[in-house]
Amino acid sequence: MVYDVGLADERADKRRVLADVGVLKPMDDSGAKVRQADDQQGLPQHVYEFIHTAEYVSQFQTRVLIDSSAATSLYFDNLTQMGEKLRGGVSQHLRIAASETVLRTFLPGILQNLRKKFSKLKVSLREGYHPQVLTWLSAQEIDLSIGLIGGKPPSGVHAVPLFDVSLGLLVQKTSKLKSADELWNRDRIEESFITEPSNEPILRAFEDGLAKRKVEWISGIEVSSVEMVQTYVAHGYGIGVMVHLPELKLHPDVRVLPLPDFDHVTFGALWQGRKSPLMEEMFVALKTAAAGLVRRSGVGFDL
Repeated sequence: MVYDVGLADERADKRRVLADVGVLKPMDDSGAKVRQADDQQGLPQHVYEFIHTAEYVSQFQTRVLIDSSAATSLYFDNLTQMGEKLRGGVSQHLRIAASETVLRTFLPGILQNLRKKFSKLKVSLREGYHPQVLTWLSAQEIDLSIGLIGGKPPSGVHAVPLFDVSLGLLVQKTSKLKSADELWNRDRIEESFITEPSNEPILRAFEDGLAKRKVEWISGIEVSSVEMVQTYVAHGYGIGVMVHLPELKLHPDVRVLPLPDFDHVTFGALWQGRKSPLMEEMFVALKTAAAGLVRRSGVGFDL
């Protein structure tokens, strides 16, 4: 659908906003149409008035077409800003995606501290992993992703690294293995490899390490979370790979074999667009919490 907004007058110099960003396009004579009544177009009155103040015109009368999608975008952008004003000038809704482990162990304390400054804080939490969270960011379904960062983010997405974490093999507590090198020195690894495909940064770093050692180990069991990796290892179904997150509680029937020569992966936050005051405070809280983890566990790098 196309809105024919129509006429302009001598106030043209004050009406160039939309034309300058390419939203408004002058109609040529062959494409001119008779202007319909505004109420028939379904365009809200305040949006129509806003558009009229931004028409691009010359010293002659010019008809202007506004694409309905652009008008709709302008309408909802204004609604967002209006909503922020009604809430005292700052949006207090934060949409966060993170792994189950982060949502359960890392985030509650951070949000509790954040609520002290934003008493009307509303939080929407969603379980997700890289690279799925990148799709959600691009679609503006979330404001922030907290977890492992898989390499350089795509254009438009910003990353804040918080600390580095090392990889480890997860074995049953009763396993006779004392180090990962015992596996690499075998002609063939008999144990099943339990993986979490949705957590791409872990799998990629581990597979790169295997390739450097010319070790082939094909996944035998795929699960959907770190907790399930631990559960299946504890019951003797195979060996898993995981990151050694600070203060992560392990299943009582498993233990970790360190992989010190494998590449580390980075734990951090991803977002896009401009930071709101709420987001600024969230990053302060994240860095403070991460620094505490680093001090207590000795992992990571300077923030």
